[in-house]
Amino acid sequence: MQFQVPQFIEVEDKIFGPFTLKQFIFIIGGAGLSFVLWKQLPSFASLPLVIMVLSASGALAFMKYNDRPFIMGVENAFYFFFREKLYLWNSDKKKKSKKAVEAAIAQEQVRIPTLSDSKLHDLAWSLDIKEKVDQAHNRESTLVGRGLGGVSGLTSARDARIR
Repeated sequence: MQFQVPQFIEVEDKIFGPFTLKQFIFIIGGAGLSFVLWKQLPSFASLPLVIMVLSASGALAFMKYNDRPFIMGVENAFYFFFREKLYLWNSDKKKKSKKAVEAAIAQEQVRIPTLSDSKLHDLAWSLDIKEKVDQAHNRESTLVGRGLGGVSGLTSARDARIR
């Protein structure tokens, strides 16, 4: 059994002649409000209002901004102006001086992170250095045990790092 998959599901159906249901409601609503304004107010006051209402209803019905209906832009603008905003960065805060930061670090004994990205890399490096230092001490103790002293062997951790 085969089924047809609907195509163009984002395109609204034209219900009232060339207009969709939303377009028809915007046009009829704008025309009705314009008629009420024309009948209730004097013509010099109602003419600018009628023009504004008709242009707004026409924009809501037909205008698209960035391939989206104009009503979505109006809705998003409404939410932007009336909802609470979350600011993640504020440049008005006073910057601490370098001396103040150093004093705070000295007082709190804060550990300053190293430049490497990986703690595993730091650990491996420190173990490698410790291993070389231990080897140097073993060689030195072997040489001292043979009576050669520390002259020909590695005598410090610095020498161990160099090799």
